[in-house]
This record gives sequence, structure tokens and C-alpha cells, in this order.
Amino acid sequence: MRAGSGPVVVLVGPPGAGKSTVGALVARRLGVGLRDTDADIEAAVGRPVAEIFVQEGEEWFREVERRVVRAALTGHDGVVSLGGGAVMDPDTRGLLAGLPVVFLDVPLADAVRRVGLDAPRPLLAVNPRQQWRMLMERRRPLYEEVARVVVDTGGRDPQQTAQAVLDALDPKDT
Repeated sequence: MRAGSGPVVVLVGPPGAGKSTVGALVARRLGVGLRDTDADIEAAVGRPVAEIFVQEGEEWFREVERRVVRAALTGHDGVVSLGGGAVMDPDTRGLLAGLPVVFLDVPLADAVRRVGLDAPRPLLAVNPRQQWRMLMERRRPLYEEVARVVVDTGGRDPQQTAQAVLDALDPKDT
């Protein structure tokens, strides 16, 4: 196992891709820790992400997210799961350059099923299918830009997706 050279893998993708679940499985299989930046934000602020969006607004949330993501990408040598919108920030994309980034690509039907129509996802609150499509139109090029590898999660359970991530990793990264 490498020591102190940055994350062994960074997972990016839209809501419902399975970043948190798959990240935990990959971390366990590699024997490393997991940093989920949405969980880090919730711990730092003391409120759920959805509540932060409603009470403070997206701009404030994104500023906190930038700081949390920077800390995770520069100070964690395990698995990092980024929030779905983190790649929108150019500085974050710069930090991802050269890292082993995996884009978990998920079909709309799977994402909607996984997220659920009543889940507390602030950017998907009204008309989740349409909102998810719009998010993906903006974000897909950025996910693809930062990713070293794309793993299609369609038709795979979390264990199968985690195995696909592990299979896609370059041995020198692990």
C-alpha cells in the first residue's frame, strides 16, 4: 500500500450513482479509510446537506464544499467520495488532475430508483427526473474531464460496482 501520496481512488458522479456505498466497499476491500465529502460537510456544519441548502443557499454550501474537498484530496490517502456537484468548481478539477478518479456513470432509471423521489436531495426536489437530466447535461463533460476511468453502474449491485472500480484501478495507485 502506498503511503501519503494522496487518495488511492476518488469517486465522482451524479446523485444516485452509489459513490458513498461503493466508496465504503472499495475502502474496506483495500483496507483504507473512506472520506465522504458530503458527510464531512454535515459533520463540520452540524446539519444535513439538504438543510444547509435551504437555510444557507447553494453558494454558501459550495464554499464550504470547496474547503472540505481540498482537505480530503490533499490530506487523505484512502478512498474519497465527492459530492455530485464538487466537479463544478474549477479549483477542484485542478486538484483532481493526475489523481485516480473514477466516474460512476449511472442510467437515469437507476439513479431515480436509488435516490427515490422523496429523498432529501436539494437539487432534485422538484421534478427529480428532469432535474437529474439537467444536472447531467452540465456535469457529464466535467465528470468525463476529471476521470481516468468510467465505470457504468447500470445493472450492477454495489458489490459488482466496487469490483469494477477495483479492476479499473492501476496497480501503482493501490
